[in-house]
Amino acid sequence: MGASRVVSLASFLALAALLTINTLFFADLHGARTWVVLTIELVPLLLLAPGIIMGNARAHAWACFVVNLYFIQGVLAAIDPARMLFGWLEAGLSLLLFCAALLYTRWRFQYNRKLAGE
Repeated sequence: MGASRVVSLASFLALAALLTINTLFFADLHGARTWVVLTIELVPLLLLAPGIIMGNARAHAWACFVVNLYFIQGVLAAIDPARMLFGWLEAGLSLLLFCAALLYTRWRFQYNRKLAGE
């Protein structure tokens, strides 16, 4: 259970850092304001951040739903040759976060049931 929590936290932070770095330095925003794009990209992650950091199993379960948006965005970016590296990194990190959060959620709920005597 501990390893899945560490991997999910690390991939969560790496995904947020990747989105921030890409938006600030590499993305062609076509005249859009940087802070608006960053806000749109990071708000779903920021809503989950307190629960992920504290190890809340429900927050990890919700992360499994939310991270699918980033996976789709990464796959779409990977199709474009100019954004291929960013796309594969985003898709890979979101897949890693999905798997780690899913395992943490499952193992945490099993552990809680065991403690309750079920």
